Amino acid sequence: MITISTTRRWMRGCCWLLLAASSWAQAQTRAWLDREQISDGETVTLNIESDAGGAPDYAPLRADFELSGQTSSRQMQWGTGGTTARNLYAVALSPRRPGTLQIPALQVGANRTAPLLLQVGASTAAPAAVPGNAAVFMETEVDDLTPYVQQSVGVVVRLYYASQLVSGELLLDTPAGASMQRVGEDRSLVREVNGRRYNLVERRFLLIPERSGPLQLPAAQFNGRAAGGFFDDMFGGDGRLRATAPTRTLQVQPQPANAAQPWLPLHDLRLRYTAAPTQARAGEAATVVVEAVAQGATRAQFPELPVLDVGPDAQVFAEPAQFDETFSGNTPQLKLTRRYSIVPRTPGTLRVPGPSMPWWDVKAGEARTASLPALTLQVAAAGAGSAAAAVPVDTQSALPGEPPASNALPLADPPASARPWGWIAAAAGFAVLWLLTLWWGWRRVQRRDTATAPQPGPACSPAVVVPRAELRRALESQGLDEIIALLASMGGVVGLEALLARLADPVQREALLAMQRVRWSGQGGDVAAARQALRRAFHDGPHWQAAAVAENTGLAPLYPSGS
Repeated sequence: MITISTTRRWMRGCCWLLLAASSWAQAQTRAWLDREQISDGETVTLNIESDAGGAPDYAPLRADFELSGQTSSRQMQWGTGGTTARNLYAVALSPRRPGTLQIPALQVGANRTAPLLLQVGASTAAPAAVPGNAAVFMETEVDDLTPYVQQSVGVVVRLYYASQLVSGELLLDTPAGASMQRVGEDRSLVREVNGRRYNLVERRFLLIPERSGPLQLPAAQFNGRAAGGFFDDMFGGDGRLRATAPTRTLQVQPQPANAAQPWLPLHDLRLRYTAAPTQARAGEAATVVVEAVAQGATRAQFPELPVLDVGPDAQVFAEPAQFDETFSGNTPQLKLTRRYSIVPRTPGTLRVPGPSMPWWDVKAGEARTASLPALTLQVAAAGAGSAAAAVPVDTQSALPGEPPASNALPLADPPASARPWGWIAAAAGFAVLWLLTLWWGWRRVQRRDTATAPQPGPACSPAVVVPRAELRRALESQGLDEIIALLASMGGVVGLEALLARLADPVQREALLAMQRVRWSGQGGDVAAARQALRRAFHDGPHWQAAAVAENTGLAPLYPSGS
């Protein structure tokens, strides 16, 4: 027989097991690199985030990397489940050789990180003439020494200095026959050269040749001043530092005769669907999202993704593309995302041809085409989900002009039996009297409750609490249907009309109506302006109408009901 004390001990043991399992599930350790591809003269940062105690063991990294700049920090997060502490570690890695290097699994407390891969390419930079004990020197690296006309070329200027700088200026003139602009912010690193520790500053430029032939990149120059030391004070040194990088010469190739137009020289181009529906409904929009990642292009060079051509069976509305410009190693990289709203006209099968873009492979010197497969949408009839299914009628044996055959026997109508109308009338009378009695009692209760209790406002369905960050992401990237559904769930209503009635701010109502009007117009600028107005209107969240509640003064009603 199980006693009460035994049951309590068993329940206490289960609780401890659940707590231990939940704490083990929350312990997470992950590692990532800030870049996946570098040259053998660059430095990459390895980041490690862990919930477990204990610092990472970096010993397995020393076989292929030189370690420097180790940092650590601790973050505390408070949530519904309690307080969570996270440790973040970072270390700078300098590869010892080019090739595919593996970041091995590292021990962090009781956990281990997953292994990572790093592509290290051979540096194309000219060897810098470094004096045996130079206080400062420079080098220039170009990602492609034989580019094509109008190809985006990444240029990196590196400044090495061993002493502390008080001021400095780094200059690189634009070469003749090309355009060049500075890209991003300077990166500060630490590197050891010839056994001496140097601070390193990297500055990136984007060079676009405008004509073929030799192109000389001028020498980058640095003029600065170092902090004064003991020997400067003794011998009157002024602490000035000067350095010049060697000039580089590029051989620019002309545009090939067999290249497709528009001319698009790239290192790589990839297309993919990030949203590809398989079903749709006639008269309603289905969203298709296409993403393009171009290596070696900028936003100004890259053409727009083509509009999906579905013919007369549907309408297509394309929103303005979203751009994200970064660097992959020393090469510029562009990510473009575009949303398409496809509205089928009739039910059936709708084929949506995939987009394609011709481009020129600058590495292989060949023309290529990036394309996506076609999509097939099964389009249902408008309102087919709620319509009642029709009952089929077998007309196979029916002749023209005759009713369809039936398997039912031709029986005569049965004689009508006499009904007891007296009893039916008495039962109906008693039922009416019973209903009137119920109604009279309900009215008395209602009058008494109205006199003593406040009158509640109109009831709403339960509202969903949505974080402001999630609402902001929806306003930035999702379509109007998703935004309306999210706002309606926050207000506890369903549909656009109920949402407009629930909102108290006329600016927010007008922003939703404006977005609905312009989404079907097909004008990209209007869609972008309407989306911007929608983000401004809902920046601090939706403003709901307050529920009207009658004030209860506690006084007796003026005309009390009789009892």
